[in-house]
Amino acid sequence: MKNNIYTRVFGLLFLGVFVSFLTGYFLSLNPSLVIKVMGGGYFYILVILELAVVIVFSLLIKKMNKYLAYFCYFLYSILTGFTLSVIFLAYSLNSILLVFLLTSIILAVFALYGYFTKNDLSNWGMYLFVALLGIIVASIINIFLGNTTLDLIISIVGILVFVLYVVYDVNKVIPNASYMLDEEKGAIYGAFQVYLDFINIFLDLIRIFGKNNDN
Repeated sequence: MKNNIYTRVFGLLFLGVFVSFLTGYFLSLNPSLVIKVMGGGYFYILVILELAVVIVFSLLIKKMNKYLAYFCYFLYSILTGFTLSVIFLAYSLNSILLVFLLTSIILAVFALYGYFTKNDLSNWGMYLFVALLGIIVASIINIFLGNTTLDLIISIVGILVFVLYVVYDVNKVIPNASYMLDEEKGAIYGAFQVYLDFINIFLDLIRIFGKNNDN
């Protein structure tokens, strides 16, 4: 069961990330559309939709059938693609590809640790959630402060937190699947959690290392 479910998790992770970046890239080919969506009232609708999918997916995954679970996962991947379209406009393609590669390497290294470790990581969840709340609060405060140093610190801390989340989420794939009594839904949910980690690490890294698009 272990190898089979992890193969599904990382297969779905690849597909979700591919859908997001493909969506973002093709949307970026129409800059006026991206500016209209991300700069107006549509942005808030997008944020609400993303939050709604996360909440529904997280709370109801055990009750929903696998087809609805797949739908939620790929819907979220597409919605995230709208956010990533701004990245394609703001940063050079070479910069994006390099950061994507760096993110993939980081995820692979820490996913392997989460897979092989024999340590009990069950108590990590609470501490990571508190750290995540701290990042969110600090980010909101910095919207008004506009402090570049604080923004850098938030990005670095964010990378550390989500790297630890990779270890934690990969480690609990099988316990979650056992809880749901469904290996396939467990794989979908596991992929969704690691997907969120990947995207957040990527976004923090691109803020630090991304080179502006001069075109």
